[in-house]
Amino acid sequence: MTIDVSAGASLLASPVRRLIVDTLARRGAMTAAQLGDIIDLHVTTARFHLDQLVAGGLLESRFQKQVGAGRPRKLYAVAPGSLEPSRRDSEGLQVLAELLAESLTAGENGEPLSPAEAGRRWALEHVSDTHTAAADTPGRWLAKVGEMVDVLGDWGYTPEVTTTNGGRTARINLAHCPFLDLARKNPAVVCGIHRGLIAGAMERLGEEEADVSLEPFVAPFLCRAHVTTQTPFKS
Repeated sequence: MTIDVSAGASLLASPVRRLIVDTLARRGAMTAAQLGDIIDLHVTTARFHLDQLVAGGLLESRFQKQVGAGRPRKLYAVAPGSLEPSRRDSEGLQVLAELLAESLTAGENGEPLSPAEAGRRWALEHVSDTHTAAADTPGRWLAKVGEMVDVLGDWGYTPEVTTTNGGRTARINLAHCPFLDLARKNPAVVCGIHRGLIAGAMERLGEEEADVSLEPFVAPFLCRAHVTTQTPFKS
């Protein structure tokens, strides 16, 4: 069974549930009590989240008979195919392949484009130009970040946004990268492309001076982007 990314977005928006799925993906089937011990979660709370993930199709459960007397144990595991890419992810992979090819072609100076520049150029060509000035209030800045997050959603991510630094920096958790296997093998290339995509999208939204950084694999299935405005906010 393949789960569409958008269908599980509300479930995986929770850091606890992402950690549960990550742990089961790495360690295999286990009981709620075993999982709770590993991630420091009360067994009742762990069981609640596990059952929600089962209902959403991301996990599956089964009973295992114990040797001798005793009730069967209820084991939880990642559902087969639940972390496979959806159709939307496949479209993103096609775009990524095009960007990888473009990064190997010569730019205006005859040198190959960097992954970040290839991503930026793709965003400049495909993201709508809003013709708006740089945001000068926290609310306007967050609205720009929200539009950029919609672009990331089209790639198959389930972004989660928080702000720091008085609203000037948006921290964007990017769960379940649709290019996970390639990113693990070539983080500089894939993360460079993503950094360029974010920077290019913000540029099209009127934020040419935004500072973009990306932390790969802050958790097994989680990367994190930081986008900071350089424009002073109104007092």
